[in-house]
Amino acid sequence: MKAEILVNITPSETRVARIEDGILVDIAIERVGNRSLVGNIYNGKVVRVMPGMQAAFVEIGLEKAGFIHANDIMQSAAPSAEKNSEETPDIRQLLREGQVLPVQVIKEPISSKGARLSTHLSVSSRYLVYMPGVDHIGISQRIESEEERERLRTQLDLAVEAGAMKQEGGGYIIRTVADGVEEDEFRTDVDYLHRLWALVKDKMTRLPARTCIYHDLPLSLRVMRDVAAETVERIRVDSIDIHKQMWRFTENFSPELLPKLEHYQEQRPIFSLFGIEDEINKSLERKVKLKSGGYLIFDQTEAMTTIDVNTGGFVGHRNLSETIYTTNLEAAGAIARQLRLRNLGGIIILDFIDMKDPEHRRQVMRRLEKELELDRVKMKVTGVSELGLVEMTRKRTSESLQRLLCEPCEHCQGRGFLKSIETTSFSILREIVNHNGSEDAKKRLVLASPAVVERILDQESAYLSAAEQEINCPIEFRTEASYSQEQYDIITV
Repeated sequence: MKAEILVNITPSETRVARIEDGILVDIAIERVGNRSLVGNIYNGKVVRVMPGMQAAFVEIGLEKAGFIHANDIMQSAAPSAEKNSEETPDIRQLLREGQVLPVQVIKEPISSKGARLSTHLSVSSRYLVYMPGVDHIGISQRIESEEERERLRTQLDLAVEAGAMKQEGGGYIIRTVADGVEEDEFRTDVDYLHRLWALVKDKMTRLPARTCIYHDLPLSLRVMRDVAAETVERIRVDSIDIHKQMWRFTENFSPELLPKLEHYQEQRPIFSLFGIEDEINKSLERKVKLKSGGYLIFDQTEAMTTIDVNTGGFVGHRNLSETIYTTNLEAAGAIARQLRLRNLGGIIILDFIDMKDPEHRRQVMRRLEKELELDRVKMKVTGVSELGLVEMTRKRTSESLQRLLCEPCEHCQGRGFLKSIETTSFSILREIVNHNGSEDAKKRLVLASPAVVERILDQESAYLSAAEQEINCPIEFRTEASYSQEQYDIITV
């Protein structure tokens, strides 16, 4: 698999695209004034404790207060809590209103919800995540070899023993990119993380509540920190200034990536290289076409996302069973890619076309699970339910691409459809009759879209005459080009 990363810089935003075998599989966007909050640490102030929900609201200086659950609170910070109890203590034992405590954002504010918070603080480096409040070593599940996992654990133990900050303690998570790393590289990261944590602790004591005391790297530098050298052939950035910043950062933390980092200087926009702009626009559409002629339908709601698979114009070459199997097999790969590209999270329901053959069902599930293994986001997939649906969850830490780039339609308010012209016409006539207004009114003036007015005066003229007779008052119409076909006003003159 040949992977390439393209970094597009403008004064207003940074966009990072990951290309695998010439196909866009991942897009990340960070806008000025709206940087990602995940990983940021704040001095928060508890403003409301809710025992019934085992949670609390914490103000951190954003528009909406953050939300923290009792399970995300370190009990060591709460003297009154039963530390050895297996059950989560009452939230009132852990927090009190007005209390100031450091919290970290673990999930972006999404829709009407504030940021999800935790007191399990951590800071990241190239190969490690340092967790001051715990005392164990974890290893990324993507490093599957037991031999390599044990070797990494040994190398990290040696690095911590040799480090100057050994007495500070704390735990670590070994990241996926650490595969193959030796003790000296771990030691550099350990020393860096402890120096960073010392600065964070100092700010905790000096800065007031509702203040950010640590924020993660900007998107352009996170790319260089998080990317695995062996999986990427080239990293191209179209800004000379950002290229210099990325070069300096990489020189200090990931020198093995320097030969792969390039400044893109061509006249052609960097996102035109692989048709990325078109792919982004397609990923905002509800319908995704498959090469076979079938298609997928994506419906994203507040509660869940549903994905429906259809054969469309694909008629196959053998029989119906083979046609359905071929479509579902192709759909499994397309769904896995679209989940990453659209950054869909939460509950996801997949409605594959019904398959009679149990072996076909197994093969489609195998294909889906294999494709999903390429996704870096944590997820869980169930088997096929009694209704023939595949249920899964994908961890959601930020807004989906659609909600990041789009806003609800001003006409339908996000419903995805409008009342028909006929329905609006009948609503107008019904409202005129049901609300007579003052008896001395000389006329009724109706303001509506041109299409609605035309329908009433033409196809509904008989009903209009009946309405005028019933209210004993003439009805006049005036078209408003700016009105949608749902909008209208009735004025008594």
